[in-house]
Amino acid sequence: MQQNDHILTLACPDSIGIVFHVSEFLFERGCNILDSQQFGDKDTGLFFLRVHFEMPAAMTAADIQAQFVTVATRFSMQWQIRDAQRKSRVMLMVSKHGHCLNDLLFRVKSGQLPIEIPAIVSNHPDFALLSASYGIPFYHLPVVNGDKAQQERQVLQIAEREKIDLVVLARYMQILSSEMCEALSGRAINIHHSFLPSFKGARPYYQAHERGVKLIGATAHYVTADLDEGPIIEQDIARVDHSMSPETLTAVGRDVECLVLSRAVRWHVEHRILLNGHKTIVFR
Repeated sequence: MQQNDHILTLACPDSIGIVFHVSEFLFERGCNILDSQQFGDKDTGLFFLRVHFEMPAAMTAADIQAQFVTVATRFSMQWQIRDAQRKSRVMLMVSKHGHCLNDLLFRVKSGQLPIEIPAIVSNHPDFALLSASYGIPFYHLPVVNGDKAQQERQVLQIAEREKIDLVVLARYMQILSSEMCEALSGRAINIHHSFLPSFKGARPYYQAHERGVKLIGATAHYVTADLDEGPIIEQDIARVDHSMSPETLTAVGRDVECLVLSRAVRWHVEHRILLNGHKTIVFR
């Protein structure tokens, strides 16, 4: 990546000339387009664009944002320009299954995932030592006497204090309230198993084993008040067979969960995801 590169993302009603006027705007200001992806949705009549570009050293993000308003207004755009070099600040939330947490922590430590993790939150104390081994503050916030509202207020206070850009539910086994979902709208990602048929409740991999499934998988999606029905970001599967024990299915399933969640987090922090109603546009 270049040192003064930024990412423009936009959505607007589709019409002739959008790409031309965006490109012309960048060209006239001496910007160099490094990568550009676009999609026109015939069903909704919306156009989506992601442009990764380098600005002249003397130009600032504030300069180009102020000047881009004219183009954005002309096409009724919803848009953002972000510094491609800035690392997103991500808060991880976990309960008693730590495979996704451990995977994300390792990817960050090894330089595979360009984010900062200023806080790990859990309703159980199990992963305090793991968090400490990475030098990350761990907040044990149990739901006391069923007072979920108080616990969620504490979570949001941490998010505000730490200037959190994204919250990742890395197998956090608490249903978020509608108020919490609204507060984190568009900036909270969840991971869960997804089977055909779907197995709800405890020990889903054991249920899958009993039904003799041939495929297991995982889904990463944005959190909404509709439980597990938010816009889907990424999905993947693994093929299994009759010879595998429930424990083997669990291990395979957890590997898929880790991969799917890490991809979703990466695509979000690289500003590759645009919301399209109940769906997502993902520029890979």
